[in-house]
Amino acid sequence: MMLPQEIIRQKRDGQALAADAVGFVVRGIADGSLSDAQVAAFAMAVFLRGMTRDECVALTSAMTQSGTILRWEGMPGPVLDKHSTGGVGDKVSLMLAPVVAACGGVVPMISGRGLGHTGGTLDKLAAIPGYRTDPDIATLRRVVRDVGCAIIGQTDDLAPADRRLYAIRDVTATVESIPLITASILSKKLAEGLDGLVMDIKTGSGAFAASAAMARDLADSIVAVATGAGLPTTALITDMDQVLGTTVGNALEVRETVAYLTEPRTRDARLHDVVMALAAEMLVLGKLAPSLAEARTKAEACLADGRAAETFARMVAALGGPADILARGDAHLPTATAVRACTAERAGVVTGMNARDIGLAVVTLGGGRRRASDTIDPSVGLSDVAGVGRRVAAGDPLALVHAADAAAADAAISTLRRAIHVANDAPLPHPVVHARIDAEGTSREAIA
Repeated sequence: MMLPQEIIRQKRDGQALAADAVGFVVRGIADGSLSDAQVAAFAMAVFLRGMTRDECVALTSAMTQSGTILRWEGMPGPVLDKHSTGGVGDKVSLMLAPVVAACGGVVPMISGRGLGHTGGTLDKLAAIPGYRTDPDIATLRRVVRDVGCAIIGQTDDLAPADRRLYAIRDVTATVESIPLITASILSKKLAEGLDGLVMDIKTGSGAFAASAAMARDLADSIVAVATGAGLPTTALITDMDQVLGTTVGNALEVRETVAYLTEPRTRDARLHDVVMALAAEMLVLGKLAPSLAEARTKAEACLADGRAAETFARMVAALGGPADILARGDAHLPTATAVRACTAERAGVVTGMNARDIGLAVVTLGGGRRRASDTIDPSVGLSDVAGVGRRVAAGDPLALVHAADAAAADAAISTLRRAIHVANDAPLPHPVVHARIDAEGTSREAIA
């Protein structure tokens, strides 16, 4: 008979745990037979001592098996998904899922809400009136079969052990553990019953993995563990040293999504490169294109002829949102009471920004949560954010602040002026996709 305190002791002392011991702990997390104190002690032991690759595979597999595993028999294409580690202005999922579905993929995308300074895909979709982020499994299957994609939240029966473990990690300073992050992400993705997964690992001032080294370690871990668990996976390390796109805030990012899908001339170049690079990886994993270059051409064609936009509109309508989101998005989405410009105090070039501080400014406006119980104001945020490299004159807008009142707008403007840096000399350009990691462990520039 196993004793949880002995398993915790072994890990505390740096020993590798056998797969059956890991499974015992996960079962105890899921069924409540391990106390919160024991779960917290286990998480801290892993945080301090780490895990071998075999241990992490065992943890991931056991957490996956703690709940329902979806099956997708009879679907018209390969079942694919993408997961991002989160960023500021990261609305990629809203564009990517319909692009891949329009190219023949099947995308049951399980997404999350905002965490800290990073926005959440579910919060963006919740800004659309009527959109259901929590459909039952039967509805999810129907929408995925009929439309090709559905972006929803985690259901209660998918990887329930992860839900409890994460809640305890969140309040015990054990979130920043690569084995625990790996198992948390992959247990939900494996429970989706995928044929392929692409990871978007953000790095920079607005990312969870602020350093390039941590981003690479996390990418290596996720790709290796996913491969060990039987899920073909690649990872891209992408830039989060500035806002992705031109908006931050839930309804504003939905507006940018609609414009991206329907108005080619408005597309932000960095955002487009990330969407296309991830789409290409997903299409190659799903064997819907023979190479990354040909996959990107296919994705570009689905954007150009309107198939991606139509798929997005059908997904929104099928999950309870308005049927005319493309034509009348502004009429459906909430707008803020006060809109004020944050202007440049001097002439020069935008040389950089603290993306984390910009994300926190939007949280302070009400666009994110300081506590789990907080209600989000979907109308607030930033639009027309000046990208790095833009030349400005004194008095030119660096961003438009959308706020509930003038006082909130003024406070955000003060934060933005400190967060967005203007100087004389333009910075050297660098690609938005830093590296690509595949199952062989190689790292090379992606097609972007």
